[in-house]
Amino acid sequence: MSWLLGRNRPQQPQDVPPSDGGNPDGATAGERSGDAQLSKAERKAMEAYRFDSSALERAAEAAKTLERSRHAREALELSKLQEVTRQQEYQQKVKEYEAHIEQAKVEQRRIDHEERRKTLIEETKQQQQRAQYQDQLARKRYEDQLAQQQRVQEENLRKQEESVARQEAMRRQTIEHEIEMKEKNRLKLLEHEMRVKAKVDRENRDINLEQIRLKAQEQRTTILEGIKTAGTVIGTGVEAMLTDWDKVLTAAGGLSLLALGVYAAKGATGVTSRYIESRIGKPTLVGETSRFAILDAVQHPIKYVKKLKSKPADALQGVVLNPKLEERLRDVAIATKNTRINRGMYRNILMHGPPGTGKTMFAKKLAEHSGMDYAIMTGGDVAPMGKEAVTAIHKVFDWSQTSRRGLLLFVDEADAFLRKRSSEHISEDLRAALNAFLYRTSEQNSKFMLVLASNTPEQFDYAINDRLDEMVEFTLPGLEERERLLRLYFDKYVLQPAAEGAKRFKLEQFDYGAACSKMAKMCEGMSGREISKLGVSWQAAVYASEDGVLTEKMVLDRAEAAAQQHKQKMAWLSEQERLDHKSITGGKSN
Repeated sequence: MSWLLGRNRPQQPQDVPPSDGGNPDGATAGERSGDAQLSKAERKAMEAYRFDSSALERAAEAAKTLERSRHAREALELSKLQEVTRQQEYQQKVKEYEAHIEQAKVEQRRIDHEERRKTLIEETKQQQQRAQYQDQLARKRYEDQLAQQQRVQEENLRKQEESVARQEAMRRQTIEHEIEMKEKNRLKLLEHEMRVKAKVDRENRDINLEQIRLKAQEQRTTILEGIKTAGTVIGTGVEAMLTDWDKVLTAAGGLSLLALGVYAAKGATGVTSRYIESRIGKPTLVGETSRFAILDAVQHPIKYVKKLKSKPADALQGVVLNPKLEERLRDVAIATKNTRINRGMYRNILMHGPPGTGKTMFAKKLAEHSGMDYAIMTGGDVAPMGKEAVTAIHKVFDWSQTSRRGLLLFVDEADAFLRKRSSEHISEDLRAALNAFLYRTSEQNSKFMLVLASNTPEQFDYAINDRLDEMVEFTLPGLEERERLLRLYFDKYVLQPAAEGAKRFKLEQFDYGAACSKMAKMCEGMSGREISKLGVSWQAAVYASEDGVLTEKMVLDRAEAAAQQHKQKMAWLSEQERLDHKSITGGKSN
């Protein structure tokens, strides 16, 4: 019904121009000039406040029409319903506004709570920083006190060394003077004795010559009589033997029995020696073993006493490897120990990977942990033996069968003689040795366990691969493993000698853990053996220094030099060696 009040009324046609000369609103010239000076927004605002009287006339006319209409009541009810609806909408908007206000209050409380929480966190952080700063100050004061004590101790030690050096110099001068005086007296006495002896010899010259002549004549007479007597006895014996055939037969029988006894003793000695070698000796191919050997026990008695007193240790003690690899090797160690206890069949294992990653060390630890004997042989020792290699291999396996505790036979660099027979050019002797090895390892055994180690396992003969029950890959140490190795060798080669008070071995105060972490990043691609050599180089740096103090700079410089040397070694590899190195490292350094 907005059209009743003049809203949205239809536009009237303006075909007829207004009588006042084109002014539809009846405005005067002054008003038109005033309106012209107003802006568009102002004119629009003024139009909004103008009152249209015709709208009231139309509304009155419409009301009269509506009253005369038979639908007047329905229109009134509809207007009331519209008014009620508008009031409900207004109340709904009021409630929404109140809900918005409550939500704003909740949000404000949340913001206040968040601000208080941030304030508490900041206060806690400030307290922690203050505590850390105080701790750092206390630590620095303690380090300064230690440094001061160390300087005082070094000064006292230097003074003591100087005093000892002066005393030693005085004692050395005294000893040298005494030696010089004794030498002079000895020379004088010797000169006097020589003069006296020369004088006596001159006086007794005739007597001495006569004694020499008499001794020579007596010796000549004795020799002649001995020759005559021997000739007479031999002649009499030969004549008596030739004239008496019973004596001839007796002599021949005695000589025959003597020869038979010699040959029998020689054979028995050979059998006995082979038995002793198989029981308490060791074959030629075996370089190192934990089994008892008489010769090694005589040469190294203390070492064997320590072996007898040693107890089975953890198989991974002192071995730093990748956690997944450690878990797998621990399973192998437990299975091997239980196999020995239950007298089951041992499994043959291949350990392959780059050199210096701990294969030989783990093989020894595995044997000690399981309670077995171990023997280490090198594949490179087989080829130089030539035709004797087959016999030597059989001796090794015969010897392994005599172990009561079971023997772990570790073959290092096994690819040196276990190469492919089809594609590799190997000698007949090496081929025969390989066939002998295959014959002795054709079946599972409860007496010995075979562990092979190789840097290039792809060169193995297929028959060797068929005899392997499990293959374990030893990879280069990663960042965490390198840091563990550096900490281990730093403690072994630096901290322990410094703590024991070794002569000319002192250590500067610095953060050892941070230095090891830094060096672990520098030594990327290095093996455990190279990191162990780095530990030895720290000792060499101390011994080469003037004051015998190992500083942080010396430690880091040695690590950087070792990393550069490793890169140089990698650059020297030939193309084939590069391919082999990639194959054993998986194409990248961990």
